[in-house]
Amino acid sequence: MLPFLRADLAKLKAYQPHPPIPEPYDQLDTNESPIDLPTEIKASLAAHYQQIIAANRYPDGGHKSLKRTIAEYVCESAADIAAHQITTENISVGNGSDELIRSLLIATAIGNGSILVASPTFSMYGILAQTLGIPVVDVGRGEDFQINLEQAQAAVEEFPIRAVFMVHPNSPTANPLTSAEIDWLRQLPDDVLVVIDEAYFEFSGHTLVADSLSRSNWVVLRTFSKAFRLAAHRVGYAVAQAELINALEKVRLPYNLPSFSQAAALAALSHRTELLAAVETTRQERENLTAWLAQQPMITQWPSAANFLYCRLSNKGLSQLGMTQAEGLHHIFTQLRQQGTLIRYTGGGLRISLGTAAENQRTQAHLQSIIG
Repeated sequence: MLPFLRADLAKLKAYQPHPPIPEPYDQLDTNESPIDLPTEIKASLAAHYQQIIAANRYPDGGHKSLKRTIAEYVCESAADIAAHQITTENISVGNGSDELIRSLLIATAIGNGSILVASPTFSMYGILAQTLGIPVVDVGRGEDFQINLEQAQAAVEEFPIRAVFMVHPNSPTANPLTSAEIDWLRQLPDDVLVVIDEAYFEFSGHTLVADSLSRSNWVVLRTFSKAFRLAAHRVGYAVAQAELINALEKVRLPYNLPSFSQAAALAALSHRTELLAAVETTRQERENLTAWLAQQPMITQWPSAANFLYCRLSNKGLSQLGMTQAEGLHHIFTQLRQQGTLIRYTGGGLRISLGTAAENQRTQAHLQSIIG
């Protein structure tokens, strides 16, 4: 190892992005929207790039127009938020939610403590923390994937926890936070930051954004990569009280969001009624695939409030395949890939992103051929 590098980096593995996938595959492994932007919106963006964006100039480093439009959308989408209650002072924009997570870690825990997560959950919390030399305290979840609150409380009392990261609903397990879990988060002391990742808000309808305005130690993260179909543009945003947002603005990189990404997010928001209409289609597909899986005795699944489903092999499935859970899941994962369906094997289960109706029907057919 190079002598000038941190010794702990030798223990880390670089994040492995998914390689480009040939077109014939059904890409149901990254929770993206299966639907591209409408052609007319893409054409409008192309014209915007050609006629308005100066490629030789830095982007708007303050994201003023985008922050203002995001604030309007957040107010509009939360029943318990009054119009204009959220302003640009309550919004920070990042190059994907990953940048915002990293900024929160920099602002709270470097050389100053640990973070708490409950696995299985979004892996980037732990990965980003480790790259910054921040210890990660991982508490367990039960069979229903609810957080072990006794373990979590004990961890807060034992370790110097500076931030708690929760996805609402969780990935990969698709369950929203329970009332008990939310109550526990609300009783945490003011010196612990509560990060609520609402990447799948548009699919669940569950939001705690009001808490991010009333509590100085809360922040809500959201993304344009899922329901708004902008995964290629990497746009995320944070909602919090102005003092916390100001801290994020201090530690983020300058000119962090390209002009074209800002234009794409603004275009998506201006067409949000049209784009978000597809959310109901995804919910219907969720019901359809859930109903089909419920009829498969070899599969155990859990209720989903997101744009994906999570399942494992049932006892009957394990017996019929004559494999352990890990062996059986890897077998299904591999067989699906060979048949052209890509899903995610993570957290001791299979996460299946919801695709188009045709993709979901192929998923059913491929699964049926494997499990009989």
